[in-house]
Amino acid sequence: PVLHEIGRILHDSPSTELAGVMTHSGGSYSTPGAEAIRKVAVREREAILAAANRLREAGLPCPIVSVGSTPTAMFGEDFSGITEVRAGVYVFFDLVMAGLGVCSVDDIAVSVLTSVIGHQQRKQQLLVDAGWMALSRDHGTASQPVDQGYGLVCDLRGKPIGDLIVTAANQEHGIIESRSGAPIDFAAFPVGTRLRILPNHACATAAQHNAYQVIATDSPAVLATWQRFNGW
Repeated sequence: PVLHEIGRILHDSPSTELAGVMTHSGGSYSTPGAEAIRKVAVREREAILAAANRLREAGLPCPIVSVGSTPTAMFGEDFSGITEVRAGVYVFFDLVMAGLGVCSVDDIAVSVLTSVIGHQQRKQQLLVDAGWMALSRDHGTASQPVDQGYGLVCDLRGKPIGDLIVTAANQEHGIIESRSGAPIDFAAFPVGTRLRILPNHACATAAQHNAYQVIATDSPAVLATWQRFNGW
């Protein structure tokens, strides 16, 4: 089998080491609902264990058996035989995960702080100083039942404000509108008002920044600054 051939080449080469097998269950991102994701997790585990066993049966080492994806990490029930789970957005969650039913909006633990910098009352729009350089261009909720635009608008406590979303983003600025088209109470958002934007894809949004400012749920005071490892 091809798996044996590749494993043998890696094991026998003086320049490489066969460390194990890994997979990423990308299909879980298009499978909404806990029960459906559980089934994906089962298939993911069975497939990677079968690959690991084939290598071992051929006399090849396979110490690492690695699976991935936040949805399957959340709903998988049996990880026996698995040595590593790579669930990148699991620590924060995001709007895509909320749309899949993996978490609730209240579970999302990362946001972008922004300020209102202008009003377009005729267009029923708020302008903020967070564009795609701050939020990313990821529009992963576009294919989900609820499209969150480029992010869900919240107050400083992280609570959504009505149905306000970032509907458009250029490099430095974001445009906020009501998803339903309802009028915006501009008096409630004078220039300088600070808001928080929950991201579609926490990984892409976090990569736009050099550090995390850690706050408590009941206060905007910064408790700590956590530096990020950026770059590839």
